[in-house]
Amino acid sequence: MKFPNKNYNIIYADPPWDYKGQSQHTKTKGSGGAKTHYNTLVLKDLKQLPILDIAEENCLLFMWASSPHLDQAIDLGKAWGFKWATVGFCWDKQKVNPGFYTMSQVELCLIFKRGKIPAPRGARNIRQLISSMRRKHSQKPDEVRDRIQLMFPTQTKIELFAREKVEGWDCWGNEV
Repeated sequence: MKFPNKNYNIIYADPPWDYKGQSQHTKTKGSGGAKTHYNTLVLKDLKQLPILDIAEENCLLFMWASSPHLDQAIDLGKAWGFKWATVGFCWDKQKVNPGFYTMSQVELCLIFKRGKIPAPRGARNIRQLISSMRRKHSQKPDEVRDRIQLMFPTQTKIELFAREKVEGWDCWGNEV
């Protein structure tokens, strides 16, 4: 799929993290991990995407990261030309998965910044915690996109690795 030729103030991404052919919580290959649902990319390949080419001078990157990939996510945001800012959203999936150390129940959406926070700002009272039942594998709650829209209603927005088209957002991904 051809990469966009436009600049954006808001980039929302759910990278297809590679779990080395295994599921998040076991060492068994082919046991229901991400690879059985979609094509994954290793960090080296994710870093090669020309994200900076589509980022406005003042741009925020909202990036999903599963717990085993937090270090890679921060590394990736920096490789794409952004500075680490904060955790934007914490999604309580209302169901647990076995993990290596604790039962896995949440996923984080991180925020990175390039330049300044895009102006003008919209709502400034948006809550970080989202409690929403997990749906299809890796499908994120629509409420996150809705909250970003409230925060930045007039800015140009794109969803990377998108699975569906959403009004007001450009999208890029092999599942759209």
